[in-house]
Amino acid sequence: QVQSVESGGGLVQSGGSLRLSCQFTGRLVAATGMAWYRQAPGKEREMVASILGGRTHYQESVTGRFTISRDSANNILYLQMNNLKPEDAGDYYCSVRIGGVWRTSWGQGTQVTVSS
Repeated sequence: QVQSVESGGGLVQSGGSLRLSCQFTGRLVAATGMAWYRQAPGKEREMVASILGGRTHYQESVTGRFTISRDSANNILYLQMNNLKPEDAGDYYCSVRIGGVWRTSWGQGTQVTVSS
């Protein structure tokens, strides 16, 4: 069973930066991908960035501003967020892809608030 603990969120002004971290524990040997999701108030959870097959993918709205990376030795996933905008606000969660399926047993998430 894979578990995750997200951290690094906070309150930042528009244009600011944050770096999110996700510590995974459990059996990750079969994981083929990792991703960050965002859930804004009143909206469904959506994937904003992923590493899959060694390649990174981004939602169009964050391309050029967010960077996803991983520390494979320590099972940590990062999301560097620059030039933050109010629409980036929400609770951020991480997930792994095992057996062709993105895990949906979420951690507690980390909250990002962006003031305009």
